[in-house]
Amino acid sequence: MRHLPLALAVATLLAACQPATQPPKAADAASPQAATAGPAFAFEEATVADLQRQLTAGSLTSHALVQAYLDRIAAIDAAGPTLRSVIELNPDALKEADALDAERKAGKSRGPLHGIPVLLKDNIDAVPMANSAGSLALADHRPKADAFLVTKLREAGAVILGKTNLSEWANFRSTRSTSGWSGRGGQTRNPYALDRNPCGSSAGTGTAIAANLAAAGIGTETDGSIICPSAVAGLVGLKPTVGLVSRSGIIPISVSQDTAGPMARSVADAAALLSAIATPDAKDPAAAERPDTGPIDYTAHLKADGLKGARIGVVRKLMGYQPDTDAAMERAIAALKAAGATVVDAEIPTLGKWDADEFQMMLYEFKDGLNAYLASSGAPYQSLADLIAYNTQHADTEMPFFAQELFEQANAKGPLTEPAYLAARDKARRLAGPEGIDAALKAQQLDALVAPAMSPAWPTDPINGDHFIGAGYGAAAVARYPSLTVPMGDVHGLPVGLVFMGTAWSEPRLIELGYAFEQASKARETPRFLPSVALPPRK
Repeated sequence: MRHLPLALAVATLLAACQPATQPPKAADAASPQAATAGPAFAFEEATVADLQRQLTAGSLTSHALVQAYLDRIAAIDAAGPTLRSVIELNPDALKEADALDAERKAGKSRGPLHGIPVLLKDNIDAVPMANSAGSLALADHRPKADAFLVTKLREAGAVILGKTNLSEWANFRSTRSTSGWSGRGGQTRNPYALDRNPCGSSAGTGTAIAANLAAAGIGTETDGSIICPSAVAGLVGLKPTVGLVSRSGIIPISVSQDTAGPMARSVADAAALLSAIATPDAKDPAAAERPDTGPIDYTAHLKADGLKGARIGVVRKLMGYQPDTDAAMERAIAALKAAGATVVDAEIPTLGKWDADEFQMMLYEFKDGLNAYLASSGAPYQSLADLIAYNTQHADTEMPFFAQELFEQANAKGPLTEPAYLAARDKARRLAGPEGIDAALKAQQLDALVAPAMSPAWPTDPINGDHFIGAGYGAAAVARYPSLTVPMGDVHGLPVGLVFMGTAWSEPRLIELGYAFEQASKARETPRFLPSVALPPRK
């Protein structure tokens, strides 16, 4: 492979480090620049294992690898196709890489992630960077300690390269929001077609990892925010069972459903990342529900024959909203069968019946959790009410496209002791979990359920908001169960994913199934940064 020159201008790199302070104009938010992929990249599509082999052999240093990714970010994220996926770089990244190189030279290795650059969504505390949820109100909010999962990543040897843009407040500010837009970071673009949406809320992580701006990344999900941006970016996204990965130090939406998880270019990379962060945290109440407390090596479940003898249920009621996606799904079903799985149609008997209760639960939990985070982290604004006032006072930069209806609805809610909240929380969990996914699995002795993860990416439209037509991940999110999306093909060059859903704590089995499907299908394609979807010429 060709080696990437590591000598882009310092001024360009420093410009890439600066967070956006103004939102894009409406036309700029939707219109692509000319696609310019920049110079050939020596580490394009390199896996964590590929990179670790080079680091171990001494043919590569972590310093050189970090510098290569920094140069890549400067070339195509801050310039060229201008992806706007990285909101802030870690000023200590090269220093961290040097320390890890010194450890390796002294004969110490921390494991598979030693010296590997990782990006984090900008709602996760990571010193010395800001944690803003994309809001200008928190642009100068610099927590004094790392989130628990960041501590675990650093203990495993990962280099924190920087923070990624997101749908502001993880897409819980307005009913008319545009995914991938934040007041601080502007509009993140989809690397497959620059005028298409990256989906949210982990939009920046999805675009950045698809575009090879880091080895892997961390996103967060309440309902779809790992699975959706992974699917439309041709990535593997793993949303863990709530409680498997710590939420401490993450700006919250819902204590019931929030979780962090890996977003990567392969199932193997996602498994390596999950192995590092799936550690019990005494400060996270959901960790007490774990059936085990010891470390798990999820890479031990990378089995090419993982589908042999498996029973998979297709939830066809989660199809039918886009014919090309359905066609890709039928090809995926054929691949599952060819790999040795028995595939049957399945039904989630309570499908969608939890929607109203989930929404009410999230309104209550958002206010409670956000107020607690702001107060405990020393943020410049101490409550949701303060943030509503800030947005009103700075409407030109914070609300040029959409308002804050969800903020206002949440702020009107009472404490988590109210009977209305408790009833909504318990009903949503029951309908999606025991009476939903679990009932479907038990009815036909299934290992997992599958469905299309998402439609292909829609055109970004800051005026009208997201054009969401269908998805398959919701039941797992509300049940608090794991889900895993793996690329299954494309629709006119736009990636689509197959989502696997299982019962609580079934991550090992989902990884087996997902890895076997990935090896059988090999569906991921690298992005080409096209201005728009390449349509066939007129006859």
